[in-house]
Amino acid sequence: MTIAVGEGVSDWPTAGFPGVRMNPDTLLPVIVNEDAMESALADSKDPSDRIMALLLENQPKEAAELLAEARYKDPESFRLRIFEAEVHRATNRMDRAVQLFRQLLHEVQGSSKEAIVHQYLGRTYFVSGNALAASEEFSKALDLRVAMAADAALIYSSAVALQRARNVLELAS
Repeated sequence: MTIAVGEGVSDWPTAGFPGVRMNPDTLLPVIVNEDAMESALADSKDPSDRIMALLLENQPKEAAELLAEARYKDPESFRLRIFEAEVHRATNRMDRAVQLFRQLLHEVQGSSKEAIVHQYLGRTYFVSGNALAASEEFSKALDLRVAMAADAALIYSSAVALQRARNVLELAS
């Protein structure tokens, strides 16, 4: 989905790729500047960037095909393993996505990658309607990012996600 860059979008958290930001309501990444994204993709040699773009363009089948080829060439790639779970999330196989993120979390616990997995797992829970589990994961991601003095954009992204999950919980009670 592409959203025209307009008033208010500039304060949306970055999603780690040019032209892509996190929608603070859905907590999903969206394309806000297609030209910037396409330019970055043209310069990229990383297949996970193209997989991400296909997911953003709502083409999960094509993303899955490219992912299978990339994983064959690099089965241990952290980013590709993240996107494997993301393909499951994008195709509404939430249980499988959660299972893959939990497995990955176990493998990276205590490393600098742990916060990333908590963030993705939180998003999967949020999208599946489990705001309580999402807020717990976002809280862990935020705490780890602050403790590691991560980039301000990453801390902001976790803070926005945590606040959104808490708002949903508040509305539900």
